[in-house]
Amino acid sequence: MTLDINFLLRVGAALLVAGVISFLTTPMVKSLATHFGAIDVPKDNRRMHTVPIPRMGGLAIFIGFLLSVLVFTKEIDRGLQSILLGSMVLIILGVFDDKYALSAKLKLVFQLLAAAIVVFYGDLRIDQLANPFGSSLYSYLDFGIFAYPITIIWIVAITNAVNFIDGLDGLACGVSCISSVNLLVIALLVSDAQVSIVVAALTGACLGFVPYNFNPAKIFMGDTGSTFLGFILATVSIRGLFKAYTVISFIVPFLLLGLPIFDICFAVIRRVASGKSPMEADRGHFHHRLIDMGFSQKQSVAIAYILTGLLGLAAVLLTVSGAMKALIMLGSIILVGAIGMRVILGDKPHAKFWHHVKHGIPPEPNHEHDHYASPEAPERNEEKPNE
Repeated sequence: MTLDINFLLRVGAALLVAGVISFLTTPMVKSLATHFGAIDVPKDNRRMHTVPIPRMGGLAIFIGFLLSVLVFTKEIDRGLQSILLGSMVLIILGVFDDKYALSAKLKLVFQLLAAAIVVFYGDLRIDQLANPFGSSLYSYLDFGIFAYPITIIWIVAITNAVNFIDGLDGLACGVSCISSVNLLVIALLVSDAQVSIVVAALTGACLGFVPYNFNPAKIFMGDTGSTFLGFILATVSIRGLFKAYTVISFIVPFLLLGLPIFDICFAVIRRVASGKSPMEADRGHFHHRLIDMGFSQKQSVAIAYILTGLLGLAAVLLTVSGAMKALIMLGSIILVGAIGMRVILGDKPHAKFWHHVKHGIPPEPNHEHDHYASPEAPERNEEKPNE
């Protein structure tokens, strides 16, 4: 496909329409959430807010995304149908979870169902992984029948990875938006029309919602939004990246989603190493570490945005660079690894933080706005499906 001005205008229109719809419907969704009783009340030190805040804002993101995709996508094939059907399953699940705080096991069942729709009905799978270094010994690894469970694991893992980082105002939505922008650039570079429209709609929907979600947030997107965003990013990456040119199909999805992947991997390792269940909630996520090191919510979110942007830039460069691709990949891994270990291990200036850790003192919340939290409202299920 040759990119022309008409197609670029259609991509821009998809982004704009999704953004406008998401922005206009968010206040209505906020009122609906309040009436429905989907209110998040902070009751432990994992939560960074101090006032009851409506959740379920992901419904506005979904409405903007869906309407834009339906209007601007010329052909909705089985693959895209399966993605939309799976996302509807998670939206319905998220609405009830934001109200009733469903169990992690029940949510996992429905996540597996949504992933199975994509794999078996949409016939979207990670059939192979390419060798990013172009070895003459092999060009790719064919998964064969194992492509089915591998793809389902990928979708569920990324769905929950985005879910895991939804702990600060504007964090998950902003990180997803940045990842979507970079994925949009890549889709345009490789001339993938359908993925371009879908990702443009996702980007616009996030941009329309995030003004309401910046600190201090007026509404949370809840599991309705975080699982939806993770699911779309996971499935679109299968559609547009794992099946794209061999040189980028291995590493690009991991670069684009590097921060959520890092957080979920470290969370699982941390809990298993301490003898806890991987599903057990704790206060050790990447954003919690930043807060405990003395950064404010806005600073912590900005750091996450920068890391996501750098990884996304590396992913974009990897699609257009030949000789430098290995250096870009290596540099990105080193950069993120260094910053990640800096956040995990801390440093001498943060003596108060390590004093708390050494003596078993719970870290003090870094409140940026202090208000009364009503004890009557239901608790926010901030901890994600597999925590």
